[in-house]
Amino acid sequence: MIEAALAELRALDREARLLEHTVAILSWDQETGMPEGAVEERSEQLALLQSLVHQRDAHPRVGELLDQLDQLEESDPFVREKRRQYEKQTRLPDRLVRELAETASRGQNVWVHARRDDDFASFAPWLEKLVAINREVADHLGYEETRYDALLDQYEPYATTAEVTRVFRELRQGLVPLVQRIGAAEQVETDFLRRGYPVDRQRAYSERLMNVLGYDLERGRLDLSAHPFTTTLGTSDVRITTRFDEHAPESGIFSTIHETGHALYELGTGKDLAGTLLAEGTSLGIHESQSRLWENMIGRSRPFWKAHLPALRELFPDQLGDVDPERFYRGINRVEPSLIRVEADEVTYSLHVILRFELEQALIAGDLPVAELPGAWREKMRDLLGIEPDTDAAGVLQDVHWSMGAFGYFPTYALGNLYAAQFLQVMEGEIPRMWETIAAGDTAPVLAWLRERIHRYGKVKSAGELIQEITGGPLKPEAFLDYLAAKYEDIYGKG
Repeated sequence: MIEAALAELRALDREARLLEHTVAILSWDQETGMPEGAVEERSEQLALLQSLVHQRDAHPRVGELLDQLDQLEESDPFVREKRRQYEKQTRLPDRLVRELAETASRGQNVWVHARRDDDFASFAPWLEKLVAINREVADHLGYEETRYDALLDQYEPYATTAEVTRVFRELRQGLVPLVQRIGAAEQVETDFLRRGYPVDRQRAYSERLMNVLGYDLERGRLDLSAHPFTTTLGTSDVRITTRFDEHAPESGIFSTIHETGHALYELGTGKDLAGTLLAEGTSLGIHESQSRLWENMIGRSRPFWKAHLPALRELFPDQLGDVDPERFYRGINRVEPSLIRVEADEVTYSLHVILRFELEQALIAGDLPVAELPGAWREKMRDLLGIEPDTDAAGVLQDVHWSMGAFGYFPTYALGNLYAAQFLQVMEGEIPRMWETIAAGDTAPVLAWLRERIHRYGKVKSAGELIQEITGGPLKPEAFLDYLAAKYEDIYGKG
């Protein structure tokens, strides 16, 4: 009886996951190639499919089967996570799921034009709708302390707003004086990065890096989009997008490495998990740890560019012929407060995230009207980074997330930095001659370690369980702050 019930539950789950992958296909197409005139019907398509996913996951038969399998909830991760998912989905009315999907699809299209035209007023009514819908979602899901807890849990399961606030407070206390010390030092030179790098050759180099890092192009592909992302369209179809700037080659290089890190995680989940809800990252914070570890801690290291600068120089001899590895390393690690999160250096990046974390909490709580958001954004930028945007396009309109209805997502970016630093400390002790191997052009031992310690588990283990088992302690900011201090005091001096 138990085996039959488990098999039926897995079959129902498989249907829902296939529908989710179909949603991903349409969403990927909307970002990479859909004609603008198709947005209205695409919104309806996505809303319908999201509704079907919800109906599958919240079907009464799922509840009946889970009741038959309740004795397995502690021992079987699939049953445990299916119960958790079922309880959440049954709390959400189908009408609300469809409304969120359709409003987000339409709102995202409005946001694209609003950002292009620096027109926050045109997007504000859609943002107000999305905030209201998310409040309703939180009320249906339930929470112990704040509405934001319910939204955060969708992206970082088992985390609470209070816990993240405490960690971010300590992180902020360490970052602000570090940024100030670096700001007082002599700035590193980056003129060589502005010499003009043809995009076709940048793309060729990005594809080379994807291969070097272990990305299987027979199970994915690289496309262009306004906002780089990674998406899973199937068990063997994990795609990434990037963007290139002729006068900022580092943007394309590091966004490609970043998204490759995400894709490697998705492609590395255990074969025994394939096709189930367990075959994905356990949290977005852990997911971000994978992308930021590859992008910054490996990809912006001296050993990495000792190995890979020669191939880049071959593609761009006029631009890089006089640039040695040390000059290149220092240039790509320039620290300077900037307006745009996705272009921020790794020292100031988490401050951009803290800003968004605080603002979206205020929006959801009703403490900050949408109309006052641009002004609040500028004030926090002054407070955290000492600069402020002249336009909303470079401020409150720069990110896609709120137009997608994704409230609670932003803090996972900075949590990823912290997870990554703690993982790196252990990795350095467990991989023999790790940095020497990377300097020789071989990152396979790093990927193998990540596969064994993190990727293969998918959602079998929670973020808290992973960090505790791998590092012997909980998530905390000290490892990341120590990593930054050592790296940037070497580059800029102790000040």
